[in-house]
Amino acid sequence: MATRYHLRLPDPALARGPIATLAFHSASAEGFAEELQAALRSPGLFERWRALQDDPDAVESTLGVSDPEAVVTGEQDDLSVRLQATTTLPGEVFKHRLRLLAGSHWELRDVTSA
Repeated sequence: MATRYHLRLPDPALARGPIATLAFHSASAEGFAEELQAALRSPGLFERWRALQDDPDAVESTLGVSDPEAVVTGEQDDLSVRLQATTTLPGEVFKHRLRLLAGSHWELRDVTSA
């Protein structure tokens, strides 16, 4: 069953994760949406993060699942960005990917069934 996550990046310029090579690089709502969608559809971001860990083999493999059907849309809302992500990924995986991309500079506004 798919879940719809309603997110807000209150200050898009700060929406960067702690590891620059894994973080968002976009400046537009559409760019943020594309990057998040790619991170949900493919395990690539997870694999790059796991390779940076002291013991990559010890990392919980369930964090690496992906949803090839995930869809993310974005829109500019004054100075902030609103994102809507629809995915079947577990919340823990979704939030992990978002923390890699945006650090702590995002807000989860609502969660609904899709």
